[in-house]
Amino acid sequence: MEFRSYMGQALAEARAAAARGEVPVGAAVVSPEGRIVATAGNETRARNDPTAHAEMLALRAACAAVGSERLIGHALYVTLEPCAMCAGAIAAARLERLFYGAADPKSGGVAQGARVFSHPQCHHAPQVFDGIAARDSEQLLTAFFQAKRGG
Repeated sequence: MEFRSYMGQALAEARAAAARGEVPVGAAVVSPEGRIVATAGNETRARNDPTAHAEMLALRAACAAVGSERLIGHALYVTLEPCAMCAGAIAAARLERLFYGAADPKSGGVAQGARVFSHPQCHHAPQVFDGIAARDSEQLLTAFFQAKRGG
C-alpha cells in the first residue's frame, strides 16, 4: 500500500486557526480506507475551553461521524506534537497511527515531557511518525508568535 500524507489538510486547518487568532495547530482524522473523517483547528480562545485543541475537536467529530468512541484503524495527522491531554485521548480512542509535524519541547506529551504512550498505564499506543511537514508546521508557529510579540 502506498503512503499518502494528509498533513496538507491539517496545515490548512492550522492556517485557518491562525487567521482566527488561535495558536496555529490543525488536525485531520483519516479512516482506514483513506477518507478524511474530520478536521479541526485550535479553538481554545473562541470556545473559552482549554480542551478545545485541534486534536480533541477532530477526535470528537470523528467519533460522532463513525458512531463510536473508538477509532480503530484510523490515523490522526496533526501539525504539532500532541500534549499529554491529547495523547491520552488518542490512546483512549485507540487510533492506529499518529503522524505529527513539529516537535513540542515545551508542552509535548509524545516524544517530549510526559511521553504518555510509554507509560505502563497507557492501554494503547499508536504507531507514531514524527517530522511530517515539520518545517511548514514550525514556520506557521514561529510566524504566529513573532506577530504576537510585535516583531
